Amino acid sequence: MEHKKDTLFLNPIEQLGNWTFDEKVAEVFPDMIQRSVPGYTNILAMIGMLAKRFITSGTNIYDLGCSLGAATLSIRRNLDYNDCTIYAVDNSPAMIKRCQTHLSAYKAVTPVKVMCSDICDIEMQNASMIVLNFTLQFLTPENRQKLIDKIYQALIPGGILVLSEKFSFTDPIIDQLLFDMHYDFKRANGYSELEISQKRSMLENVMITDSITTHEQRLKLAGFNHISTWYQCFNFGSMIAIK
Repeated sequence: MEHKKDTLFLNPIEQLGNWTFDEKVAEVFPDMIQRSVPGYTNILAMIGMLAKRFITSGTNIYDLGCSLGAATLSIRRNLDYNDCTIYAVDNSPAMIKRCQTHLSAYKAVTPVKVMCSDICDIEMQNASMIVLNFTLQFLTPENRQKLIDKIYQALIPGGILVLSEKFSFTDPIIDQLLFDMHYDFKRANGYSELEISQKRSMLENVMITDSITTHEQRLKLAGFNHISTWYQCFNFGSMIAIK
């Protein structure tokens, strides 16, 4: 599938406003995330590997904030259960529309239900795997614990949560270094200073990052005992929590 190049911030934008996952973003999203999130492809591939290991027959799988369905596709490619259901959930109609198109392009035995909903409002149960792939950071901080609690309750014993996020670091030297290295990564992928700064100011009020310690505390509070950061590249990474 040919991906459209992300040129959204190439020219100066008069009124930046706050970030939204609208039609324009949905259209260039694969290119944008590939060039903006270090390690994204690795995390996706490994979500598929974890799916093979943790998903059991007759259970549900939830991809919360599924965007175009990349994690759902990775999971589904690694499953041959027809008695499991993957729920791909996102509150952006533009993303959901494209997600349905992407998913229908591939045949698979495991059914997927695509839902345009707020992930905080949906019912979840009997889950062997739940994925938050760069999603929690877009929730208001006061709603994060509630969602993690709900996820813990929905998982069966031995079920897994995969939580990928952009991290902040309490050590200012490390925080600045990883921040700068991420910018080098974006520059190396062809983004200009203007594109980087315009995108950053739009995301500022919408994407509030946490430290790994904050994430761990939240997961422990929900009831998880087995928690680890299993992948990290600069200030982006992914954590697992097993019930």
